[in-house]
Amino acid sequence: MTADPARFLAPRYRIRPHSILAEAITAGQQAGHEDLINFSIGDPDLTTDPRIIRAAMDDALAGHTHYTAAHGDPELVDAIVEAQRSDYGVDVDPRDVLVTASACHAMALACMAVLDPDLPFGERSEVIIPEPYFNCYDGQIEQAGGVPVHVPTAEADGFQLRADALEAAITPRTRAIILNTPTNPSGVCWTRDAQLVIARVAAEHGLLVLADDIYTSFSYAEPFIPFATLPGMAERTVTIRSFSKNYAMTGWRIGYAMGPRAIIGAMTDINENIVYSAPDPSQRAALAAIRLRHEIMPPIAELYRSRLMAAHQEICRTPNMHALEPGGAIYLWVNIADTGLSSQAVMDAMLTQAHVLTIPGPAFGASGEGYLRLAATLDVERIREAFARIRRMEIFSD
Repeated sequence: MTADPARFLAPRYRIRPHSILAEAITAGQQAGHEDLINFSIGDPDLTTDPRIIRAAMDDALAGHTHYTAAHGDPELVDAIVEAQRSDYGVDVDPRDVLVTASACHAMALACMAVLDPDLPFGERSEVIIPEPYFNCYDGQIEQAGGVPVHVPTAEADGFQLRADALEAAITPRTRAIILNTPTNPSGVCWTRDAQLVIARVAAEHGLLVLADDIYTSFSYAEPFIPFATLPGMAERTVTIRSFSKNYAMTGWRIGYAMGPRAIIGAMTDINENIVYSAPDPSQRAALAAIRLRHEIMPPIAELYRSRLMAAHQEICRTPNMHALEPGGAIYLWVNIADTGLSSQAVMDAMLTQAHVLTIPGPAFGASGEGYLRLAATLDVERIREAFARIRRMEIFSD
């Protein structure tokens, strides 16, 4: 008798979740266009700075190829602490830091540490996510036994979270709020006032804030504010950081979390049963990066600012699409509702007719219908070429 391997799967994994983002990327790969202009993935087209690569290689040759302490290489942890003090005026105890194998890893650990899948009456902890949102949040919450609760934001409000919408989403089961600014996918920087609203609501309702601070050096419209520095927020914020975008280090898979010791301790304990520690060579690369941050990050941030502005100029010149002026991150949230077509249909048409790949807005929440996400991960010349092709399409022509 032939066994069906699927019967060994846990019931929750027997039906694979529908991933609009993965389907879009697959469509781009299968299209076979040699001249494809790919704006789909937020992976910078830059190679990691040679100084970082050389430092990691030299350290690996010197013996840094082993497990580190579970919470991270002590030199890297100390460098993170020093950077917090010098850059933001924040004193962080080294015991409140955990180095992780990416920010996604840190967010997953945080969710596992704080969410309860076994509340009374069969209920589960809830996490509020402003929408549109990074598509991994849902899975990270659900795999930890929690329930994601989406709170749509609107273009008319600059995609800032309204206090009344946030309050309406809170229930006795709410455990945390995810904050991501500058935001993927909208590119919006949350104002200080908007963040203070979240701080007030979090304090009033006894909620934790998971601050997904991935684009700290790409905050153009507003100064970047570490959420934990707002009044009363240090004890109720887990800050998650990454080296991927700030330093063009996506492939190194390295990040870290900072927060209340009880939570960081639980995350460390959980991680000891998963990967134990982040890779030693990647931690040494991160150490070199953070020591060179004032030399490496500003040119990268300025490069992406110029790309975003060039893309925005092209959008403004293109009929039937518009976007808010980019405030940060490396994305544009492009409104294509005037085409009268769905986001998926417009994405398909762009791929087929213009050989340009973007991501349909619903990949980032249901309210993303009528939008496309464009990642400014190619140079200005390629951006202008892409829009020249797009404007030759009937739905975007004069």
